[in-house]
Amino acid sequence: MARTVWDSTLGKKTVMAVSGLIMLLYLVAHMIGNLKIYFGAGEFNAYGHWLRTVGEPFMHYEWTLWLIRVVLLVAVVAHATSAYQLSRRDIKARPSKYVHKKPRASYATRTMRWGGIILGLFIVWHILDLTTGTAHPGGFQQGRPYQNVVDTFSTWYGNVVYIVAMLALGLHIRHGFWSAAQTLGVGSRSRDRALKTVANVLALLLTAGFIAVPVGVMTGVVS
Repeated sequence: MARTVWDSTLGKKTVMAVSGLIMLLYLVAHMIGNLKIYFGAGEFNAYGHWLRTVGEPFMHYEWTLWLIRVVLLVAVVAHATSAYQLSRRDIKARPSKYVHKKPRASYATRTMRWGGIILGLFIVWHILDLTTGTAHPGGFQQGRPYQNVVDTFSTWYGNVVYIVAMLALGLHIRHGFWSAAQTLGVGSRSRDRALKTVANVLALLLTAGFIAVPVGVMTGVVS
């Protein structure tokens, strides 16, 4: 039954919708945590340490964090795989391009695929920069996320990569949230306007919230 559901177009869309909502919940929590950087190095570094001790003593050190990482990894792989297979299926169904473009197709809709690729590459860079320290500019300091964030956004390329990725994220959420609601049967003619408003507000808040961190470093508010 699971294979039958996965092989269907609706099944793949459902997997993409559910995995997308899981990642959206994480992004909201992640953005709120990121904004703690405005309260100073002590509080932000303490927050970083708290993430590794959540659930203690029942959970061992970092177990909860690794559980969250595994869930996110599964969600990202499921989302990317279903999106890719749906894209290939759509191309096979229509091997030739449309003669006329859909006039109502938004910019976010037309750039969903490229936005997904940009975000995928960004995730890899972000992990190598601020989690493992492999691609971190200067000396990566384990257990001192405040200093590591300041290091990253003290470089022009760190700001460019992050801000471009967050703009792509905003467009992705703007279209993806509404699309997920339609797939899961939440949308209707009477609810569409409200759902689109929620999608726009979420996209705007998350984009602004994430970009606020590099802006804080660039303006010297965070230093």
